[in-house]
Amino acid sequence: MTDSNAGDGDTHRLVAQRKEKLARWREAGAAFPNDFRPDALAGELQRAHVDDDAETLDSAGRRVAVAGRLLAKRVMGKLSFATLQDRSGRIQLFVQRDLLGAEAYQAFKQLDIGDVVGAAGALSRTNKGELSVRATELRLLTKSLRPLPEKWHGLSDTEARYRQRYVDLIMNPEVRAVFRARSALVRGVRDFFEDRDFLEVETPMLQAIPGGASARPFVTHYNALDHDFYLRVAPELYLKRLVVGGLERVFELNRNFRNEGLSTRHNPEFTMLEFYQAYADYRDLMDLIETLLRGLSERMATRHADACNADAVRLEAAFERLSMRDAVLKYNDRITPQIVDDEAALKSAAEAAGVKGEASWGHGKWLTELFEATVEHRLIEPTFITDYPAEVSPLARRRDDAPEVTERFELFIAGREIANGFSELNDAEDQAERFAAQADAKAAGDDEAMYYDADYVAALEYGLPPTAGAGIGIDRLVMLLTGRSAIRDVLLFPQLRPQGGGAS
Repeated sequence: MTDSNAGDGDTHRLVAQRKEKLARWREAGAAFPNDFRPDALAGELQRAHVDDDAETLDSAGRRVAVAGRLLAKRVMGKLSFATLQDRSGRIQLFVQRDLLGAEAYQAFKQLDIGDVVGAAGALSRTNKGELSVRATELRLLTKSLRPLPEKWHGLSDTEARYRQRYVDLIMNPEVRAVFRARSALVRGVRDFFEDRDFLEVETPMLQAIPGGASARPFVTHYNALDHDFYLRVAPELYLKRLVVGGLERVFELNRNFRNEGLSTRHNPEFTMLEFYQAYADYRDLMDLIETLLRGLSERMATRHADACNADAVRLEAAFERLSMRDAVLKYNDRITPQIVDDEAALKSAAEAAGVKGEASWGHGKWLTELFEATVEHRLIEPTFITDYPAEVSPLARRRDDAPEVTERFELFIAGREIANGFSELNDAEDQAERFAAQADAKAAGDDEAMYYDADYVAALEYGLPPTAGAGIGIDRLVMLLTGRSAIRDVLLFPQLRPQGGGAS
């Protein structure tokens, strides 16, 4: 039984009752002990003894100590049952007055759902076949002052789950499974790159010049230097400085910050993988990413199936590769090659698709906007889109045989952008010209245009080897491989609009 389906008034009453219990516990000099040490985990015990019957367990006489949160209890005279949950799972406590002792049994009856307890005793199996710890020791370790909710789901509770993630994690095993899977995915990324001789590095989060992506930054003021700094929008320019310095294969799992709106796919603080490899081009990185993602997909499906719902994507088939121009033609029946190749006709087609452009846009920008409006959401199967216009790719190397486009790709799966990469621009003079064009765009009012980074140009002047680099959104990748529809479902503490007051 629980006391968790109470209204606000009942909640205040229950909290008051629990505080009275805590006061008595303090008076007894036993409050908040820290000397109980568990030696077993509930989930591991369940797996280790799944085939052991009652007779086998009784004859073995294995004694264990477990600790965790009390999720349920049933008091039936001199015999009671309780459910304990730790980080690995749940196990039943068999609580008998004759085994535990009258005083300890009375103390057990006063426990509340949500209390953190430690229990020790022999493993057994009840008549109903439930693996249990026959408690000969049972102690209150932490008093829970707030009642747990009986149910913690449904659309009406979605925001509450995000705001009080700690309660969400207590109540929902599938939520804990998602974040265990996320941790395993990040570990898998590290293993993949370290096995290929990449060096993991760290670059500044506070930057004097925000670079590496077209995005609006967050601004802060550094008092000691009396200068504005920016939370990084991407680590790219610092990572390529390292390649200049001779660290020819580097990667970073980094936190980025972009001052943009909130949505099911966007959080202003997010995690990216970025990696750079000297003496490689964008085709090499597409092969590398396909291998990486297919391995991570298999890892999720086989080792973390409990985190994957029916919408989880499996990446078994080969990834398609299409140029942006060919993708626009493939997914727009009424658009012909003649329209795509003529700027005025392309502009008309884009405006007909709902694109609202600006006078400064050239052919490449119109093509990109038309692609985003009519194609992106239709790329369900894994698809690399290549040959992005130079106009929208200020850091990418131009194609030698078609300088109006770059050696750049983006990977789309289930209608979402998952990765972005390119052969790096290592021509310092070309880079300076593109930075200057970006600076002009910013001066004209484009908040997401890049700044001119003179130090990065100087680094290129020392010589950047032929290099390719890419970024993969970790949050979106976890969403994809576990089947979650909102980015908040894969962030432990997503950004939410502030609300007044404390917890209720």
